[in-house]
Amino acid sequence: MSLSLSAAPASAPAEAADGVWLECIECGETYAPFEEVRYTCGECGGLLEVRYAEPPTFAEFSGEGVWRYAETLPLDAGVSVREGATPLYEVPRLEESVDLEALRIKHEGMNPTGSFKDRGMTVGVAVARELGVDRLACASTGNTSAALAAYGARAGMETLVLLPAGKVAAGKVGQAALHDARILEVDGNFDACLDVVRELADRGEVYLLNSLNPFRLEGQKTIGLEILEEFRDDYGAWPDRIVLPVGNAGNTSALYKAFRELVQAGALEPDEVPKLTGAQAAGAAPMVEAVENGSEEIRRWEDVETRATAIRIGNPVNAPKALPGIRETGGTAVAVTDDEITAAQRELAREGIGVEPASAASLAGLRKLREDGVVAADERVACLTTGHLLKDPDAAAAAGNEPEPVPADTDGVLAHLAGD
Repeated sequence: MSLSLSAAPASAPAEAADGVWLECIECGETYAPFEEVRYTCGECGGLLEVRYAEPPTFAEFSGEGVWRYAETLPLDAGVSVREGATPLYEVPRLEESVDLEALRIKHEGMNPTGSFKDRGMTVGVAVARELGVDRLACASTGNTSAALAAYGARAGMETLVLLPAGKVAAGKVGQAALHDARILEVDGNFDACLDVVRELADRGEVYLLNSLNPFRLEGQKTIGLEILEEFRDDYGAWPDRIVLPVGNAGNTSALYKAFRELVQAGALEPDEVPKLTGAQAAGAAPMVEAVENGSEEIRRWEDVETRATAIRIGNPVNAPKALPGIRETGGTAVAVTDDEITAAQRELAREGIGVEPASAASLAGLRKLREDGVVAADERVACLTTGHLLKDPDAAAAAGNEPEPVPADTDGVLAHLAGD
């Protein structure tokens, strides 16, 4: 199978239901979408994608949020708490500092649970309900657990979240706890948690809602559709490049799929597709390693460490979908240090945009690529920020200004401000 931009729309197989089916990206085997629980190909073990007999065009979209794009999704409606429709911010000082024709920040932290994961869960939990399953589960670095817990609660379904013990920001654990998920702390990193939850899913004990699930990525592809529409409306043109943080590489895969479908529908020309550019923390950068080495496969990093906890992942499961997306669009991938991430987090905060550390990797990566001459001054760029500042309040406090003790009287405060 080819995940190229020039691939023709597929013909619906006998398994298609209402023009929707699952298809293996490796061998092309097809499956009915809602008859059985399936995450990977039964023939070769490859990743699955949702396919549509009639790819949509922009003219068909109406409404607001994720379900504005129902024509691109496998169901007409989902389990919703009004996700999507997140802002695309202008940042004039950053635009000038980075030296670009145009720079916009797509802030996914403005979703209901504070991260982009809500887009996937509105679709994924609805599909779970369609399949008749009764227990949902995920492995998580924090944001997936918060989103799944909220959407599972909304649907009235039992939810398990497996977290690496001591490695998840308190704000995210608190969200999952309050939304009534059962929190299982695993003695291992995120990749170990995913190994366990995948085995639970294989045994039929849970319905897996990590980004290995092809339906979850369908919701996430609406990020790309929104960026295109918002950028066009604000600037009068498509962006040349989208820079995004990479953990499990689900967003990279999802945006690439959205753009391929628009190309197949004739709504976007292949040379108009934005360059997908991934940013990883230097301590967890297997995608960057693969891109730099020209490798077709990812080497699993067993030991990963970064203060950007949301992308502390050493084995991105969506690499087979994401690597073609980076290469076919003319993009690249870049690793940034924790200090560069924190500096970018501060820069965004000075524009009034509060994000958690992993989110700031996109701006840090853009700045690095601009300094290296990979990104040109005449480019129009959108940076994706994936989670809200309050997802990791400890990191925000550490990156911000220290409180200054002052006396409890006005003259004392004025004296302190004057430096006396």
